[in-house]
Amino acid sequence: MIVFSRQDNPVKQIIYAILLFFITTPLFAQTHLPNQIQAFKTNAPLKIDGRLTEAAWQQAVHISNFTQRELNQGEPASERTEVAVLYDQKNLYIGVWCFDSQADKMCAQGMKRDFSASTDDNFRIVLDTYHDARNGYLFVTNPNGARFDALIQNNGDRVNESWDGVWNVKAQTTPDGWFAEFIIPFSTFKFNTAVQQTWGINFERNIRRIREQDLWQAWSRDSELEQVSRAGILTGLSGLTAVHLLEVKPYGIAGVEAGRHSKIHTKLNGGGDLNYLITPSMKLNLTVNTDFAQVESDRQQVNLTRFSLYYPEKRDFFLEGRNYFDFGLGHSTQPFYSRRIGLTGEGEAIPIIAGARVLGKAGGATLGAMSLQTAGKDSIPSVNSTILRWKQDVFKQSTIGIIGVGRMEPNRRNMVYGTDFLYSSSRIFGDKNLSVGGAIAQSYTSDSENKTGLASRLFVDFPNDFIDFSAVWDRADEHFNPESGYQRRTNYQMYNADLRIKPRPESIPWIQKLAFKPFDFNYYIDDRTHEMQSLWSEFRPFGFTTKSGDFFESNIQRRAENLTEDFEIHNHITIPKGEYWFTRYELQYGSFRGKPYHYFIFFNWGDYYKGQRTEWSIRNVYQINKHLNASINYTQNFMLLPDGNFIINEVSGRLDMAVNPDLFGSVFGQWNNDDKEMLLNFRMNWIPTPGTNFFFVLNQGFDAESGSWKTTNTTVLTKLVWRFVI
Repeated sequence: MIVFSRQDNPVKQIIYAILLFFITTPLFAQTHLPNQIQAFKTNAPLKIDGRLTEAAWQQAVHISNFTQRELNQGEPASERTEVAVLYDQKNLYIGVWCFDSQADKMCAQGMKRDFSASTDDNFRIVLDTYHDARNGYLFVTNPNGARFDALIQNNGDRVNESWDGVWNVKAQTTPDGWFAEFIIPFSTFKFNTAVQQTWGINFERNIRRIREQDLWQAWSRDSELEQVSRAGILTGLSGLTAVHLLEVKPYGIAGVEAGRHSKIHTKLNGGGDLNYLITPSMKLNLTVNTDFAQVESDRQQVNLTRFSLYYPEKRDFFLEGRNYFDFGLGHSTQPFYSRRIGLTGEGEAIPIIAGARVLGKAGGATLGAMSLQTAGKDSIPSVNSTILRWKQDVFKQSTIGIIGVGRMEPNRRNMVYGTDFLYSSSRIFGDKNLSVGGAIAQSYTSDSENKTGLASRLFVDFPNDFIDFSAVWDRADEHFNPESGYQRRTNYQMYNADLRIKPRPESIPWIQKLAFKPFDFNYYIDDRTHEMQSLWSEFRPFGFTTKSGDFFESNIQRRAENLTEDFEIHNHITIPKGEYWFTRYELQYGSFRGKPYHYFIFFNWGDYYKGQRTEWSIRNVYQINKHLNASINYTQNFMLLPDGNFIINEVSGRLDMAVNPDLFGSVFGQWNNDDKEMLLNFRMNWIPTPGTNFFFVLNQGFDAESGSWKTTNTTVLTKLVWRFVI
């Protein structure tokens, strides 16, 4: 027993308290028996309608031992949930019975593909098909039968929500609750070639009106469903080694495009992909005249910083294999950034002639290889981009790996090659999570005076419910040049540490948890001179989340910038070079997102260089019904600087519409007074069968520079992507 005496100094008492926390924290059982579910093989046809009336569903083993994670950790689920698993030679079937004693109060707002599951009653499934405690698949539905899916990497540390797998689900609601029936082709997965399969599996149910979260396994608050290392076990799958797939996905595009002063141009294009599942664990992709048509506009960003902006990838070809090419240098410095292929720096498309990709895993080794050839356009030469990524599993949840990225054009080469490692465990101090990792990479540019440059990173992450701590050291020297990658800044070293403490006081009945942040800072120095580049730090004296789902936080920020040259922040408004220190304050409040109407308010104010900056924004969302959802965002930056004052207003709005889970669309508009340009995007998506998509897209620009609204670029596109399985 640890006993405090009056002679102990305060620092010693704090150390004892931290040790006491780790020693005496209740080690809530991560395993709730039964922790295995057996798949029942059936040859009888199933009608996927959510009714679950076939005899096979009654014959299969049902599990129902769900436990609350929120709001009352460790207590039995308040409503009964049952799950059963069937399979045949081609498909995996999962049946779900979500009984509800107040079925008329269920929250079911979303209907479109990739709906916002955080606002609805929903049921989630994770499958670790290699049973490697690292990677997996996430499938989600709600009482409307809407679909959401994602790829899980590094035991939930990264989740690729842009992935769209080939699968389906149907749901039914009755006075007894809601019920769902999933069908997932085995060709959607990758798994090993063993005759008898053992997969990781876990389930989560969310009852949104009471904010209850129930899990089958891993229900402690230091766990997440995406942590596949804590999943239960799926047994009974046998004879799947013959699963193969030859998938052909041709596409066609037809439309028109016109500028303000240009003639109407017809847009006709076509091509396709061929996907071959060589074995259940290895997939080959071939592409010809790759389809990179943008069906949704990038959201405009007004850049008030000295550094480049990051835009997420939206093109289908790169989304499936994105997690295979992630590397441990972090977000701000990436050796491979897929938007460097087939797009100019201004976002204009460059034709991709053809390419090939191999993705898979065997014997604990994960392989990703891709090569694409772009055509020449104007002054841009034809370029070959090739990337090779290999990772090897070590220990229970850890990996080591290498990467090579090459950009080859006539008489010129740029390459990046490196290695990374990750040690990960979900069993530190009983059931806590810990990750430690690092990476080092070198670039080579054939026509540069300094041909090579170096980047490296080390980090530690302790992401848990009560104490959440992380620390990172990043470095990229002035010669590191990843031309197929992304760099927010160059010639720097960065030191980061972040500590958050989130107690759950039982004495305050309406509080779910408090949120304190003793420190969070990013400190950058010049790698060559070791002088400060910038500092951002934040202290959170108080924050909370209520049991009803609202949240609030208050922050105090201390910042510093060392400008080595004059910085033009806005038209003809310049901040002179020099060192600047300033303090800012911030408030945030958000209402519960499960309500039909919810909102988020942000307010940040204080010093800014030698002046003042006030930034505020509001987001309003109104769920009219399950077919219509409207949202509007407004942000204003009010700048008072010695060289002049200016105001930046940004407005965007979205109307989402859905007839059913297979037919939906949206209207999105955005405007800011800096560009004085408004963009409208209308997008309609019809999914006649899983894997097949028809799009109708209208993009319209309006220019208000002259004081009156004038149409600029107009684009009308139809796109059909059809899926054939041979």
